[in-house]
Amino acid sequence: MANVLDLRRRIRSVKNTRQITKAMKMVSAAKLRRAQDRAMKARPYARMLANVLVSLVRRTDLYNEQTGEILHPLLIERAEKNVLAIVVAGDKGFAGAFNANIGKAAQRFIDERRALGQTVDLEPVGKKAIALYKKKVAAANYETTEQHYDNDLSTHYETVRHRAQPVEVAAEHAGLLLRVDYNDVLRMVNSIVERYERAEIDSVYIVYNEFKSVISQRLVVEKLLPIRKLGAQEITAAEEMTEEQREAAARAAQSSGVSVFAADDAAAESEAKKFGTAEVDYIYDQPPEQLFRNLMPQYVTTQIFHALLESAAAEHAARMTATDAASKNAEDLIDSLSLTMNRLRQAAITKEIIEIVSGAAAL
Repeated sequence: MANVLDLRRRIRSVKNTRQITKAMKMVSAAKLRRAQDRAMKARPYARMLANVLVSLVRRTDLYNEQTGEILHPLLIERAEKNVLAIVVAGDKGFAGAFNANIGKAAQRFIDERRALGQTVDLEPVGKKAIALYKKKVAAANYETTEQHYDNDLSTHYETVRHRAQPVEVAAEHAGLLLRVDYNDVLRMVNSIVERYERAEIDSVYIVYNEFKSVISQRLVVEKLLPIRKLGAQEITAAEEMTEEQREAAARAAQSSGVSVFAADDAAAESEAKKFGTAEVDYIYDQPPEQLFRNLMPQYVTTQIFHALLESAAAEHAARMTATDAASKNAEDLIDSLSLTMNRLRQAAITKEIIEIVSGAAAL
């Protein structure tokens, strides 16, 4: 059994741990406010871009009048044989079950697709997602060939994929969540769009935490490509927060001064829906094919960009909740150890008094 000195050392150690977790909670709360504000500011652009495309579709035909072909390859639907899953986790730990839940949801998606006989490409975003597949899943093997023409005056480059496993990691994005930058996301999307256009992949899904507020989050699997309905999410799987998780998040937010309510953007949403709804004809400088070719990749980019912003906010909220629970557990442990130490001290004092009284009586 531990003595009083050992218990004092343990209490001092737990107090130091509590001090660290409290500081981490306040840091996460500050980062959550910034991430939440950034996600909210990105919504009007994404909403307006979707409305521009909806207005364009309303006034033009999705098919070429002469050839009958669809105007953009991102609208083409094929039988799903090769699918791509973008798995968005976090860059750091101390976030409770945040990263583990992402991994479980992604594994369920992989198992479902493998049961249908489909091959799966993975693009993990964040250090935790990359570490999850680093040793278990092989990396994709690409070979770039070049052919020279006209006495080496021109060169043709071609990238060939050599698939060795049914599940492979096509690309990794380690630093994308440190500061979510639109240009970095655009480069990522350009690579995905290029592979989709050359039919290397038949559909694209993203696994991430959708964030509305501290107590309104859900883990979703969203289908990005092919685009079926502009401006609408195509959720194929979703996992809501439990009541216990909501209560824990609400307590952590209340003690950190973070609002638990989602921002009211109903007025902005109503105003955005009015765009392009007037029954008038527009004169476009560019043909519809060129407009779709420029706007469709931007539309997919805004979807992934906003998903990354929401995932970053959800990660900070999960870390704030986890560190708040750790601080509370540390306080409970300090109370328990203090009670045990006081009982030991009282027992030692009582024993000394008994020894003194017994000695005096013996004299």
